[in-house]
Amino acid sequence: MNLEELYEKALKLIPLDVDEGATLYESAPVEELMFVANKLRQVHNPGNITGWMIDRNVNITNVCFSQCSFCNFCRKKGSDDAYVTSLDDYKRKVDELYLLGGDQLLLQGGMNPGLDLNFYLDLFRNLKKLYPALKLHALGPPEVVYLSKKEHMQYSEVLSLLINAGLDSLPGAGAEILSDRVRKIVSPGKASTDEWLAVMREAHKLNLPTSATMMYGHVETVRERIEHLIRLRDLQTEKPENHFGFITFIPWPFQDEGTVLLKEHGVRSSYNGPDYIRMIAISRILLNNIRNIQASILTVGKEIGMLSLHAGANDLGSIMIEENVVSAAGSNNRFTAIEMQSIIKEAGFIPGRRNQKYEAFYPPAP
Repeated sequence: MNLEELYEKALKLIPLDVDEGATLYESAPVEELMFVANKLRQVHNPGNITGWMIDRNVNITNVCFSQCSFCNFCRKKGSDDAYVTSLDDYKRKVDELYLLGGDQLLLQGGMNPGLDLNFYLDLFRNLKKLYPALKLHALGPPEVVYLSKKEHMQYSEVLSLLINAGLDSLPGAGAEILSDRVRKIVSPGKASTDEWLAVMREAHKLNLPTSATMMYGHVETVRERIEHLIRLRDLQTEKPENHFGFITFIPWPFQDEGTVLLKEHGVRSSYNGPDYIRMIAISRILLNNIRNIQASILTVGKEIGMLSLHAGANDLGSIMIEENVVSAAGSNNRFTAIEMQSIIKEAGFIPGRRNQKYEAFYPPAP
């Protein structure tokens, strides 16, 4: 099958297989992929709106037994700088968030052996009691797998308890590359591919909004990138009708500064701008049942973020008032609400502030 036939198939929203996706990734000119992906952006999101939001990433703890080889943020239990965020700290951080017009916390952190399910349930309940309108976009499949094993419970039971305590949506954290070969190298202590997908399957049954991610540009092959996308697409086909499923997909490149992957294994990030644009376009082309594609402006910066909006992406994510993980590995791109809107306008689009469900519900920020 030649490239033109693959483009035509994609534009008809016919799912491409792994071989077809790999052919496009490796052989198609990036400008042609951008053209096709931009057309598909209009199919899924007609018009000229580009989404963005205001939230704050607060790390629950920096203690994690996983010790992933790409992560500079985590600490071992007993480390001098190990911490668990206190309720007083949350209050200060949420008050600052509200002053800046946001109402969502992205709550993530390590898999801390000292924290059990009741810790998270109490934390969510206390935050909701203090701030009833606060949205909690929290944890991720690896934490759910860990807590399920720790508590000898099913994923659905853990998720139901977290939802009842105040969980509003589940991030796609810890996906990295959904290949067990890769995971054994970069994150051997985390959930396996099947476990990650199984948690998301249960979340979708419970109608818990979720996102999907990919951290690429390290030890994976192009084919493994494509397989990752198709695993997400296949899982999305299973979600019950009218349930949220995966609301968005966000790929970002491996940040290598100071990481174990670089220092001990010599693995440098393969990121470059044209390849990120290719990744965004391929994501839009292959993920024919996930409506939103978010460019990671936090990791790729302004110029590539703007180009991504012409390559299939329809969102630039959050201004991220606080972020500690990728910044610890060398990412220094941060933007104010005014700057984010200016970037979207400069790219030729209309800024549309939205919530985690990709609903537009705010007037433009000042």
